[in-house]
Amino acid sequence: MIIGLPKEIKNNENRVALTPGGVAEFVKNGHTVYVQATAGVGSGFSDEEYATAGATILPTIEEVYSIAEMIVKVKEPIEQEYNLIKEGQLLFTYFHFASYEPLTRAMIERKATCLAYETVELKDRSLPLLIPMSEVAGRMAPQEGAKYLEKPLKGRGILLGGVPGVKPANVLILGGGIVGTQAAKIAAGFGANVTIMDISLKRLRELDDIMPANVTTMMSNHYNIKEAIKTSDLIIGAVLIPGAKAPHLITRDMLKDMRPGTVLVDVAVDQGGCIETCKPTTHENPTFIIDDVVHYCVANMPGAVPYTSTLALTNATLPYALLLANKGWKQACLERDELKLGLNVVDGKVVYPGVAQAFNLELTDVAEVLA
Repeated sequence: MIIGLPKEIKNNENRVALTPGGVAEFVKNGHTVYVQATAGVGSGFSDEEYATAGATILPTIEEVYSIAEMIVKVKEPIEQEYNLIKEGQLLFTYFHFASYEPLTRAMIERKATCLAYETVELKDRSLPLLIPMSEVAGRMAPQEGAKYLEKPLKGRGILLGGVPGVKPANVLILGGGIVGTQAAKIAAGFGANVTIMDISLKRLRELDDIMPANVTTMMSNHYNIKEAIKTSDLIIGAVLIPGAKAPHLITRDMLKDMRPGTVLVDVAVDQGGCIETCKPTTHENPTFIIDDVVHYCVANMPGAVPYTSTLALTNATLPYALLLANKGWKQACLERDELKLGLNVVDGKVVYPGVAQAFNLELTDVAEVLA
């Protein structure tokens, strides 16, 4: 198979979908890899390293898309890439379709085969290709929140861990999955008072067993959230419904219950956000303020630490990408149920329920496109 690795062009996105080591694995398996010039520079990988691994370097993104049978990316295609995508071309990347209708309709129109990292799901309901970036984003969330709690950045002016004789900050985490768990670990490590909420009592029991003494678990419901936000200094949104829009757990009218300078970090923003007032921001302009509440809503948080993120992502995606290349996407999806669940749009048809529901589109049974 001919594999294409374009340079990411989303604002301040420095990650790349394959390391030189990943390219070498494709070449070892008999595939041809074309890499756009400087694609890996932001993550610390030179064109020379990719060439040494066996890739051919192409100067433009147009050339990569025109020659490749499978495009491997990190983030969803943005508007200037739409017309580069060929009918039947396989795209393997994060899509988050349910949060952005224009992208969904563009991929339907291009009749591409869109296999989304975020909906590849194992039998135990875990999301193997989302986990590494969730781990990075979860660990970054308290770090970014601590920074924006500083007064010059319009925060409350409170140190996350406090000092002897002064109470630490209160951190509220909505969601006890991968992001929430990693965020709680880091916030607790800072010395903050942490409350983590989830709708699963089973998950809360698990968290209660593994978390340090400064982490409290609480059942997530509207009443508890409404009470907790009144005394929280940093609130981290970490809710995920695979392939679907996140529910709004904090609404616009609830901002009035927060203290001025409270910081919101909505890690779920690339799935529509679990805080109603959040909208995607960039690393260049990461925050905005509504009702004296600081909103940090960067949609590609791991892009700020691209070396770590690229290595972590390749570790997870490469085995699946090799399966797709070695067997072809249809056969790979027939043999591996988790890859079948990754299919979102195929040949102009929506085959993932969460995407169809988000925009009231017709749903095609995935078995039909695999027949």
